[in-house]
Amino acid sequence: MQPIQLFEMASRQADWLSVRQEVVAGNIANANTPKFKAKDITPFDSVLDRTHVPMARTNPAHFASNDLSDEIDIKASELNEEIGVQESGNTVSLADELTKTGEIKRQYELSTGLVKSFHSMMLTLVKR
Repeated sequence: MQPIQLFEMASRQADWLSVRQEVVAGNIANANTPKFKAKDITPFDSVLDRTHVPMARTNPAHFASNDLSDEIDIKASELNEEIGVQESGNTVSLADELTKTGEIKRQYELSTGLVKSFHSMMLTLVKR
């Protein structure tokens, strides 16, 4: 039986969302830190473009790599036109960061919903 790539992609997206949530939480935590520059990570699309599909492991002794750290770059976030650079040198916009948090939540819920539906369909096929 061939492996289902949907589960692998959903796992990679969950890892990516976890890293993004960590970066956004760091931005929120440092909202009052002088000279702190807001950060964000590369979009998931670019991570998928650089992701190679690993070969199937035929022996448990073979190495497996599921680490996304080489594929996700943390970079300076785009400057918010409304807030700009604050007097303290800080570039964090709490409104933008909270919006990102909502996006992360929605993407995670969508991904888990799709996996749950696909899993239910697979179970229905197996029961026949």
